[in-house]
Amino acid sequence: MTQSIFDIIIAGGGAAGCVVAGRLAAADPTLSILVVESGPGTRDDPVHTQPARFLYNFRPDSATVKFHVGKESPALGGRAPVIPSGQCLGGGSSVNFGVFSRPSASDYDDWESVFGNKGWRTNDLLPLLRKFEMYQIQPDKPTHGDSGPLKVSYGGITLEVGNQFLDVATQYDRTRGFTEDVNGLYECNKYGRWPKWIDARTGKRSDVPHHYIYPQSSNTNLHILTGHQVKRITFKDNVATGIEYVANRRFYPDAKPEVLTATARRMVVLSAGTFGSPLVLERSGIGAASILQKLGVQQIVDLPGVGENYQDHQLLYPPFYAADSMRTMEKIFQDDPDEIESKHRWTKQWKKNGTGMLATNGLDAGIKMRPSRKDLDDIGEAFRKRWRQYYAPAPDKPVLWIVTLAATVANVPNGQYFSLLWSLQHPESTGYVHATSAHDVDAPADVHFGFLDRPEDMALHKWGYKRTREFARRMFSYRGEVTEAHPAFDPSGKAAAGKKSGPVSILDPDLEYTEEDEKALEEYIRKQVTSAGHSLGTCAMKKREEGGVVDSRLNVYGVERLKIADLSICPANVAANTCSTAVLLGEKAAVMIGEELGISVEAGPTVSVEGHI
Repeated sequence: MTQSIFDIIIAGGGAAGCVVAGRLAAADPTLSILVVESGPGTRDDPVHTQPARFLYNFRPDSATVKFHVGKESPALGGRAPVIPSGQCLGGGSSVNFGVFSRPSASDYDDWESVFGNKGWRTNDLLPLLRKFEMYQIQPDKPTHGDSGPLKVSYGGITLEVGNQFLDVATQYDRTRGFTEDVNGLYECNKYGRWPKWIDARTGKRSDVPHHYIYPQSSNTNLHILTGHQVKRITFKDNVATGIEYVANRRFYPDAKPEVLTATARRMVVLSAGTFGSPLVLERSGIGAASILQKLGVQQIVDLPGVGENYQDHQLLYPPFYAADSMRTMEKIFQDDPDEIESKHRWTKQWKKNGTGMLATNGLDAGIKMRPSRKDLDDIGEAFRKRWRQYYAPAPDKPVLWIVTLAATVANVPNGQYFSLLWSLQHPESTGYVHATSAHDVDAPADVHFGFLDRPEDMALHKWGYKRTREFARRMFSYRGEVTEAHPAFDPSGKAAAGKKSGPVSILDPDLEYTEEDEKALEEYIRKQVTSAGHSLGTCAMKKREEGGVVDSRLNVYGVERLKIADLSICPANVAANTCSTAVLLGEKAAVMIGEELGISVEAGPTVSVEGHI
């Protein structure tokens, strides 16, 4: 790259960073913008554009996902969890499971009412949520967009597992009801079909780069540099002046080990994600004195909150044997060329009309669930205080997200499976992410994810296992539990896992668990709980004295002309897969930057939500 001076430098090309770049470039094509992304591009690559092939990106040798190894944790039985994050243009939007999910209205409202960030309530953000969305399922819904770049649909096929789950819900759980919109913002605790980031017309993944960046390829002022890692932000008198960056040795093994520089005339936007942004700040001299002293980095700004407040959605996905008649996605998930190209001609069908098995992610139905009074008694006292203080005052906040999957992602022998996944939406446990080297951008971070550090989280996971198992064992295609991927219950007890000849009756009583079974379940959860890949919070938008890193306009405290626009700024968790929030943050940042630079970036269509709250 010959050019080294730009108006704006965006340090990180994930979902939010690409939205910022795309919106600003479209608003003012004369603005020179540089996006530096550590991973590769994704343009027209079928492992990104074909929704069913998302798991290909999570192979151990993946070039588009980075795996972060946490500390060995006593709460996990000494296990060191490994957590993925997107490392390619578009970040998570290009590699995630493709689930469309939005937070509860009270989640965003908390960002203003609890953390003091004016302008971040749901009603303030709704125009931006509608701006980026084309909701193909049902036009003219007041809380959804109908003309945005990112398409939302049910995909090109609906599989049996989702329908069977909903069939069971109508009879087994008559208290919660159904909804046509599981992402309506203002309510939860109802069953429904689950939307996807898939274009109903083409069957393609609806990701950020293919809708914000690649359509502007003719704009010579929009520069996208992939395969390079940002080392640090440069400053003069606490004013951000640019970045230092290096070639990613994975993609450029023969590159010279030199530090390159780029200058920003007007602003630097850090968008390296929950794992990357705090490390860049610490290598730049912004963070806690104790951390920077260990690194040997001179402190520019004392911000002890950098790298703290790590949050995620803790996930489990025990598999069940499926009847031969149930269509599953096992072979596609294994990237079997015979299944994809020849046997069922899925590729041909997908290219022809955007339908078939390649036009889905296999996650077709679910619920954002809150416990009933009886459920609260079953969960136990460990969760009671958390419920009263956090959930009871906010009836739109779910405790668990449960969703069907027409396959398994567990490490089990090849076979015919389905899964019921669940994740905690607001875990009490938190962690941290800190740099371990001032110079080596490849040095593993010091990471503690905090999973199960709080007893409330264990209690909810136990409830999640029991709830999802009761649904599974009543589904028509249920043929038992995959023993090696379930708790080691007493094989002679009522809760024993194993193959079955078919489902039980809807009217059958729930399984009973002995004290030993409860211990086996806890041991299983410690061994198996993992991340949903929804990491956030490590550069929180809070008051500085409360551990904040950025203010409500995304400015990093103590310096000028440096903003952060990615999921690291979230002050608290959200009850949703985080892609929609990442895109929202990019849209919000683009509007703010436009206001400050005198560039008109529309804030999105307004709408009345009266009657929907």
